[in-house]
Amino acid sequence: MTRPYAPGYRIPPELLLKAYASGVFPMAESAADPEIFWVRPEARGVIPLASFHVPRSLRKLIRKTRFEIRFDCDFEGVIDACAAQREARTSTWINAPIREAYVALHQRGHCHSVEAWREGRLVGGLYGVKLGAAFFGESMFSLETDASKVCLVKLVERLVERGFLLLDTQFTTEHLKRFGAIDVPRGRYERLLAKALKADATFAP
Repeated sequence: MTRPYAPGYRIPPELLLKAYASGVFPMAESAADPEIFWVRPEARGVIPLASFHVPRSLRKLIRKTRFEIRFDCDFEGVIDACAAQREARTSTWINAPIREAYVALHQRGHCHSVEAWREGRLVGGLYGVKLGAAFFGESMFSLETDASKVCLVKLVERLVERGFLLLDTQFTTEHLKRFGAIDVPRGRYERLLAKALKADATFAP
């Protein structure tokens, strides 16, 4: 980690893309904290696309088509929902400079959202950064049971279909491990990243 930027600092989109290409990403202590710090973990979370696992119960839910899945329909709605405080999550690392930076990346075509809609309402989603043939997952949310999980499945389907090589989750959690997420040492991660950056894949339709 490096020192935080001064309060009110804006993250230039070019700097953010360079950071991702170097294996670094920003975080904040909380949504109310105006400062950010850069993170370069010793072990990085990734989901190997070839061994992505979908639990049986989730497969059944997906077949029922309970949710309408959309891509990049309401990116700002997704990031705002990811940043919102809820009973199960009373704090978040998405502060104003981070939100502004990722919205700018989205407008430039480098940041995308996967969204679950039900009866015209956004009820789950995730967003992340795209560089070369790498996708860096940032955050997800659910307002209805399993909505974000379905979005993760649809994300992986698109990444595989479009020839992506790397799905970065930053860290692993018990939730992500159910889908096959693993920790890889920094050196190995940087080799995977370098390979993905040399290739290219298209996320948007």
